[in-house]
Amino acid sequence: MGLVMGLAIGAALGGLLFGYDTAVINGAVESIKHNFVDPRIDLSELERNSLAGQATGIALLGCVFGSIFAGPIATWLGRRVGMLIAAFLFFASSVLSGYPELGLAPIGGMGVDALNPFMVYRFLGGVAIGMASLISPMYIAEIAPPKQRGLLVTFQQLAIVGGMLLVAIVNLQIQRLGGGDETWLHATGWRWMLASCAIPAALFFLAALMMPDTPRWYVLKGKEEKARKLLNELNDADTANATYTEIKDSTTAHSGKLLSFGIGVLVVGVMLSIFQQFVGINAVLYYSNLMFKNIGAGTDSAFLQTVIVMATNVAFTLVATFTVDSWGRKPLLILGAIMMALAMAAMGFMFQSKMEGTMLLAAAIFYIAGFALSWGPVVWVMLSEMFPNSIKGAAMSIAVAAQWISNYVVTWSFLVIDGDSGLNATFNHGFAYYLYAGFSVLAALFVWKFVPETKGKTLEAIEGFWKKS
Repeated sequence: MGLVMGLAIGAALGGLLFGYDTAVINGAVESIKHNFVDPRIDLSELERNSLAGQATGIALLGCVFGSIFAGPIATWLGRRVGMLIAAFLFFASSVLSGYPELGLAPIGGMGVDALNPFMVYRFLGGVAIGMASLISPMYIAEIAPPKQRGLLVTFQQLAIVGGMLLVAIVNLQIQRLGGGDETWLHATGWRWMLASCAIPAALFFLAALMMPDTPRWYVLKGKEEKARKLLNELNDADTANATYTEIKDSTTAHSGKLLSFGIGVLVVGVMLSIFQQFVGINAVLYYSNLMFKNIGAGTDSAFLQTVIVMATNVAFTLVATFTVDSWGRKPLLILGAIMMALAMAAMGFMFQSKMEGTMLLAAAIFYIAGFALSWGPVVWVMLSEMFPNSIKGAAMSIAVAAQWISNYVVTWSFLVIDGDSGLNATFNHGFAYYLYAGFSVLAALFVWKFVPETKGKTLEAIEGFWKKS
């Protein structure tokens, strides 16, 4: 079990980087806007807000490409090589995003023109995130003994939210190094925040260097002796032999046509992915500092409250780990959607009414608790269970791509909506939260009407549901 645990932790560093690199932007959003967008006085308000949203969310478009190419890379070159490539991209993109002028001009010498290389480097970071989001859990699932697989695969989700919490703490400490001075933050602090991801990226690269590939990949490539040797190191003799036989049998299985079970299962999976983002989660995870400042918090207070929000995310993800099999998937999704709708409506009202920030923090914690208890981890569980095995690969790719694209739409559009003078004259930054409350209600209704319960059902029984449909 020691070897298995060590390999699982090493692979889960990819999940930690997934969370770290997506959430690091939270501390740098205002500096990016200050340095690269606000000086463009030739642009309209809408154009500036749109450009800021694109700069913030460009990594998410990279995630789409990373998730598309990760599968072929993991098949052709191996899971281990895929993780090494992702780690290298994480490292390079982190350093270069923090210092986009490197090799082009003196640091700080390009002015607004540094935005173009910045966006290229953030896109590459997104490719790394997309690769890690697929390859790390794949690696863990393939090296884990059957009895420990469920527990070990949860490492990935915990590593993701743990990475978000870690970067919130790092951003807070970097901000404090500058004494809370926004001038220092805009000149230097944001660069350190983005470049800090290079440290866990280097650790991930070193870990992957020392790890073997998986037994399944060895069998796929005809390296059967290596597969047997590794299986015997990871399992007892009987389990190793049984697992080897299962791997051999599964590699001869054939894929089915994407729509062989009808379009319903694909639509449900895609809509779950879209709603997971349209409930507004990344408006909170990526823009919480801006959110708290909009209601009057100082810089240090905003960063500290973000740490509290991220810690809540970790705590309730742990709760979901222990409730998803006892409460069921569908009740958790409906409960979480209702909690998020109430919290977002309350947040919109607080902004519109210009209420003080402590109540906003309470509402944000309640919202994050609702998401982390349900739509965060449970959607991934549903996607892994609901697609029949013969179409799972293709269907999962489409659903995950829909998720990343929806994530980008929310990340880009939030700054457009939040920065609109006309909307703010009426709603005082509250309109977006009312919008997410509405999507949360629609998400609850969609689950209630169209999503089957998969708790306690065999994969064959779930497959039968779609055949009947």
